[in-house]
This record gives sequence, structure tokens and C-alpha cells, in this order.
Amino acid sequence: MSRFPFPLPTGWFCVHWSSELAVGQVKPLRYFARDLVLFRTSDGQAHVLDAHCPHLGAHLGHGGCVKDDKLVCPFHAWEFQGDGQCANVPYATRQPKKASVRAWTVREVNGFIMVWHDLAGRDPLWDMPEIEQYGDAGWTDIRTRHWTVKSCNQEMAENQVDAAHFHYLHGTQVMPETTCRKDGHRLITTATTGMATSQGAVDGMIEVNAWGFGFTTTLFTGIVETMLMSSCSPVDEETCELFFAFTVKDIGKGITGGVGKAFMAEVGRQLEQDIPVWENKIYIHPPVLVDGDGPIGKFRGWAKQFYPSDEQISAAQG
Repeated sequence: MSRFPFPLPTGWFCVHWSSELAVGQVKPLRYFARDLVLFRTSDGQAHVLDAHCPHLGAHLGHGGCVKDDKLVCPFHAWEFQGDGQCANVPYATRQPKKASVRAWTVREVNGFIMVWHDLAGRDPLWDMPEIEQYGDAGWTDIRTRHWTVKSCNQEMAENQVDAAHFHYLHGTQVMPETTCRKDGHRLITTATTGMATSQGAVDGMIEVNAWGFGFTTTLFTGIVETMLMSSCSPVDEETCELFFAFTVKDIGKGITGGVGKAFMAEVGRQLEQDIPVWENKIYIHPPVLVDGDGPIGKFRGWAKQFYPSDEQISAAQG
């Protein structure tokens, strides 16, 4: 039996870093319990298609190449446009007009290549935000980290409102006071925090903005302003990949680099403490909650909207 009762959620999810996909490059991917292929055409556009050629099933991401902005199958050189339509079979006198592979909706923003996923087959229900700190001259260059975790989106996202675990798992000096506010597909969570320094504890604040399960910003204030942009992308029903991108406000005097690096290391340390818990826990519903746990019930009510009904899924599947 599955540890979690959830289907794959609706939302925008990262499948690759923008900076690591050059024009003409082709990469195989695995997300949403599907094999996919990613490539970039000469206009700079990133495209994501289902991976397997409709001819005889070759994986387009293993040995495929980009030629004249078409993705070429490594097996028989069938050529596919970014919209998934077969544009040419070089040895055929009659072209297969109906041959195509599924093309996924892609947005490239904040240094992430994001793909829209929805089991109900709907067009995007909201837009991706552009984060003002990304690329701002007053903030440092982006530093990235990446993890693969045997868990699901909802279990991992619930951490943002789970106040008590910050003290008992991560060893923070105080129990944070955590509140959250729902705004459609967005959840805004704020928490107080005490940050340890060589001169003692410094009061700080954390503001988390979640656009569904797939894109989140976390702004830390206190020692030095730090922006964490993250995406938690489902590989399948019980595996996710975490993409973290950090930038720190440049306060000069040689301070930013050292403090920012230490702060990023601390966020990574706490995340790696979470992983063995995530990978071995199960979803309990209803949970036995007490005062001090944080707004977990409110979070779970917000999360329900990202799972299409069985009727919506059946309709999309025809």
C-alpha cells in the first residue's frame, strides 16, 4: 500500500535549471511518473515533450539531437517540432500527418524551467511570478542546491506551517510563532525565529510564499536578507526532487559572502535533517494536534485544491 493517499498534484514544477540547458542541447527527464525529453531551440525556447517516438518507441532523449530546431529521433531520424508534431520523416514519400508526441506547457522564469502538470488536462490555472530579487544588482549571484527525496509534495510542503519541529528537530532556540493566510492557489506563512550568532541570538522573520506545491519563495530577515526560491517536483507518487536557489542582499564590506554562505549551509543542514523523517513517515488523517503545532489544519484545507476529482481525471482521459 502507498504511504500517501494523494495523486500527482496540479501546478507548476521545475524540471531543470535554465543555466544548464544550452541551445541545441537535449536531455532525458523523469517527472510526473512519465519519461520526458527537454531541448532548447535557436530562439532560446525550452521545450518539453513526452519521451517516446510514436513510430517504434525510441526514447528521444537518449541519442536524440536538435537539427534545424527540430528534435530528431536517434532510431529512424523522425523529426519533431517543439509543439510535438512530426515535421518530417526523411525516407518516407508520404508524411504521417497525424504523428505527434505530447508537448507540455513550459515557462522559464527566475532561472527555473517550469512545466505545468494537471491530471485533469486543464490549461494553467495561474501564472508563475517573477521574483524581484532574481538578477537584481543589489543581490548576489544565484547559488543552487538539489536533493532527491522519497516523499510526496504535500508531506514536504507541510513543514512550512509545522512550528514545533523547528525547535525539536532542527534545534532552533525558540519555538516560532507561525501564522498563515490563504489566497486562492497561494499560501503566505510568516514565522518568528531566533538566529544564533557569535554575539548571541538575533531576532528574525521568515515569510514563505507558496504558489501551489511547485514554487515557493522564502525570505529570511534578521542577520542578512536571504531569498530562497525553491521547487518541489514530483518524479512519481512517492519521490520528489527539490531545487533550491539562494540569493543574498549585498551589504558589502566583505560581510555578505561569508554570512550568506553560512546561512545557506544552515538551511541545507536543516533540510537534510528533514529527509530521513520524510522518507520514513506516513500520512496520518486526521492527525492528533495540540496547541503549538502551528496551522496544520489550515494548510491541509488549502492543499485539497491541487488534486483534481476522479470525475475530472476520467473526463481528461476520455
